[in-house]
Amino acid sequence: MKLLISFILLTSLSVQAKTFIYCSEGGPSAFNPQITSDGTSSNAAAKTIYDRLVDFKYGSTEIVPSLAESWEISKDKKTYTFKLRKNVSFHQTKYFTPSRTLNADDVIFSFNRQRLKDHPFHKVGGGQYDYFIGMDMGNIIKDISKVDDYTVKITLTKPEAPFIANMAMAFMSILSKEYADQLAKTGKQLDIDHKPIGTGPFVYRKYVKDSMIRYRAHKNYWGAKPKIKNLVFAITTDPHVRYQKLKAGECHLIIEPAPADLALMKKDPNINVISGTGLNVGYLAMNTEKPPFNNLKVRQAINHALNKEAYIKAIYLGNAEAAKNPIPPSLWSYNNQISDYKYDEKKAKSLLAAAGFKNGFKAELWTLPVTRPYNPNGKKMGEMMQADLKKIGIDISIKTFDWPTYLKKSKQGEHQMVQFGWTGDNGDPDNFLHVLLGCTGVKAGSNFARWCDKSFNSLIEKAKTLPSQQERTTLYQKAQFIFKKQAPWVPLAHATIFRAMRKNVSGYKIDPLGHDIFREVELK
Repeated sequence: MKLLISFILLTSLSVQAKTFIYCSEGGPSAFNPQITSDGTSSNAAAKTIYDRLVDFKYGSTEIVPSLAESWEISKDKKTYTFKLRKNVSFHQTKYFTPSRTLNADDVIFSFNRQRLKDHPFHKVGGGQYDYFIGMDMGNIIKDISKVDDYTVKITLTKPEAPFIANMAMAFMSILSKEYADQLAKTGKQLDIDHKPIGTGPFVYRKYVKDSMIRYRAHKNYWGAKPKIKNLVFAITTDPHVRYQKLKAGECHLIIEPAPADLALMKKDPNINVISGTGLNVGYLAMNTEKPPFNNLKVRQAINHALNKEAYIKAIYLGNAEAAKNPIPPSLWSYNNQISDYKYDEKKAKSLLAAAGFKNGFKAELWTLPVTRPYNPNGKKMGEMMQADLKKIGIDISIKTFDWPTYLKKSKQGEHQMVQFGWTGDNGDPDNFLHVLLGCTGVKAGSNFARWCDKSFNSLIEKAKTLPSQQERTTLYQKAQFIFKKQAPWVPLAHATIFRAMRKNVSGYKIDPLGHDIFREVELK
């Protein structure tokens, strides 16, 4: 009898050791990183379900081979030839059984869906490819051609310094053309974004909206096999509840622990807390297409009115540094010569009066509905901003939505002022300056200030074409001066990143680009 009980206990522990539970902060808007731009959706799909031609080395921004085992770049820096890895299996699920392995057709399908307006899948799901448009890939890529089943050639219109790094980003994930063809035959094209098929380390199984996502390990994965058999995302929006679940052993790892809970977590013998420098920025964007935020003096007044240091003390509990630029200090080309707008209520009032608003005005502020790396408590920050702006005569009403609605409405420019932030995707300043503040970002929906400054834009466009990092740095630093003077944002903070996990979790590393990656994780 004792032997039977021991066997049952060991079997139970073995099953538990192969199921990893991750308490995430929200639900994805889709399971396809081509059509999403938020970290929540990216975590649910990009590094679990899909692979790309190249990738970032685990825990770093170094580019390494992935689905492409090698690549060559022409002397004029305009042609990239990728050699694909052979025998790469797509996922097999209840809704799709692949008949072949990855080939060039899948790569061309995945990129051309975003690139070509007459592609049969371009308008599926709305046809909005924020990253592809925001990174200006449609204008950068001249042609994509199949040399043979395992060779793809991409020709650019001009040299593009960040191109290889861009290829490692989530939106360049590779989908199955065979699966797309099957969906087209049955009239279920929308399933491509919500019932995903990839080549990644985990296979999608089930999503219960706002509750949980289930995955299983991809047994035929081309790379090192995942060490866990099952992966579960337990969607838990409240950071304090995430901590309670971690403490009770209901989660193995939690995202974005509340700063107020960190001290208790660090004292718990069953919990590990790790931290890293975040490649991020939290900011308040003012919609420069809408009055009165099209008035420079109004934007400058708001920059003087907001007490960033108070926010960092009360909301981040000191685990952040005040931001003055749109890129973090750890990123090359950061301009430390720039002086920030000082917190100065008198100066703010003077600027408002000069702008014609001596008695202030009324405005709406949208606050983040979810915990983000760059802003742990949007509601509380909104209330503090509301109080600061009231001091200079601006009467603020606060509004928010669920996360997918918040993203959709903000991309469409429906806001006046909106809280947002960004974690870098590829370790290149272009990923901040071009995506978030470039003119193409207005159309793409990633430039929430909807600010298109010709002088700023010409600098960042030129920088993209130069191979020399030193030359690019000079241009990016000039662009940061223009940004500071024109003040389309109030840059708020660069936050330290924290993750908390049970002591039996091993193999997890903080990703400088903001993803939670599980292919190396195991339970001891």
